[in-house]
Amino acid sequence: MVRAFIMVKTSAGKSADLQEALTDIDGVQEAHVVAGQYDIIAEATGEEVYDVIHGVATEARNLDGVVDTRTYICLE
Repeated sequence: MVRAFIMVKTSAGKSADLQEALTDIDGVQEAHVVAGQYDIIAEATGEEVYDVIHGVATEARNLDGVVDTRTYICLE
């Protein structure tokens, strides 16, 4: 099992809606609106790194209002 954290920068006023949309993506365990350089941090899991990067992260990037994403794969 692969675990990753996806940092999401959103357009102004879109964080709450995108938080909900992110939790609807298969593989996303949690999503939290945060203060800082990014607006949302989402925790995702998948069977393989490919599942997280090309599945969850790509789907998140394609949501309306997402400006930028960074995906960090856990090395545990």
